[in-house]
Amino acid sequence: MATGITGKVALVTGGASGIGRVTALALAAEGAKVAIVTGRSVTAAARVVEEIEALGGEATYVQCDVTDERQVEAMVKAVADRFGALDIAFNNAGVGPDGVTIPFSHLVDLAEADWDTVLDTNLKGVFLCMKHELRQMRPQCSGVIVNTASTGGLKMMPGFGAYGPSKSAVMSLTRLAAAENKDKGIRVNVVAPGPTKGTGMMDRMLSCTPEGDGPPVHLMGTPEDIARVVVWLCSDEASFVTGNVISVDGGLDVS
Repeated sequence: MATGITGKVALVTGGASGIGRVTALALAAEGAKVAIVTGRSVTAAARVVEEIEALGGEATYVQCDVTDERQVEAMVKAVADRFGALDIAFNNAGVGPDGVTIPFSHLVDLAEADWDTVLDTNLKGVFLCMKHELRQMRPQCSGVIVNTASTGGLKMMPGFGAYGPSKSAVMSLTRLAAAENKDKGIRVNVVAPGPTKGTGMMDRMLSCTPEGDGPPVHLMGTPEDIARVVVWLCSDEASFVTGNVISVDGGLDVS
């Protein structure tokens, strides 16, 4: 069992499904009070709250577009007002090319609107969330933030357009936040998943990928694989870890 999470207040963006949902459940299982943050999936977020409450935990959901600063500021305030503090933030909301909602595209063909969609959510959204989470955490002189990037931010994938650059930028943004807050009792790290089944983006990608062209199933992780690492980073067991990128990819890039 992870230490130091019982009684803490956590928010999880993109918490209605996939990695966010499983991590929210895992944090609740460790005794955290959890706020599920979602942009549009309100019904799914409410179901996650019900799952946590059925297990004896405490949870709520907040609807928030992470690309809108006024909504982000209000979301952080709502969580702190509801539970009295903000101790843990898992900034997990993100989008990318899946062949359905966002097309695969090389840079020379990349539509400006698709670039803006990906950068607004993946980078601006993390920036806005951290900005207001840190404003809440700094007076507390404590807190943990984990941002979701991707191994796609470490190794660029042709045809993935803005996705790799956005995730690489999240890593740099995280290191900056870690450097600026290491003397304020706040730790900031990145988890970088490899291909992960059971996420909306991967499921949509596989649905439109010819059989045999997608990542091998035995090399794909699960949301549970990612959640375990996030919970560890949020625990006292990782109290001396900040400014780091933790790849969770089954050795995908090991040469």
